[in-house]
Amino acid sequence: MRQQEYRVRSGFTLLELLVVIIVLGLLAGLVAPQIFGRVGEAKVTTASTQMSLIGTALDSYRLDNGGYPTTEQGLRALREKPTREPVPVNWRGPYLRKDVPLDPWGRPYAYRSPGSRNATGYDLATLGRDGKEGGSGEDADLVGQ
Repeated sequence: MRQQEYRVRSGFTLLELLVVIIVLGLLAGLVAPQIFGRVGEAKVTTASTQMSLIGTALDSYRLDNGGYPTTEQGLRALREKPTREPVPVNWRGPYLRKDVPLDPWGRPYAYRSPGSRNATGYDLATLGRDGKEGGSGEDADLVGQ
């Protein structure tokens, strides 16, 4: 009989499991919005950093060739020597180690040279998450230079 008295209880009751699930759900409900709010912020920071690196590559191109790539030549001129006029005589690229990145929302950066905002240089921009001009927060346009 004594063997039955000392039987060890193993496992959890249904009530204990429900309490743990509820506590985990509450924690996820409190923490998740703060984490996902930072994702948009990180994308904006990434876009700014990428635009700065592209700007540095464009400046190197200008130093070698006397001007920025034209709008028609585009940012591809940072990786491959342009064949469209004006063909750079002193191209020493590639000016970027990897292909020109897409913005964090999966679209190409908008490039124009000469720029409408900067007539002696270039315009480099991304339209943000919504892909439309204007907006605020993560939807805001980011303009380089």
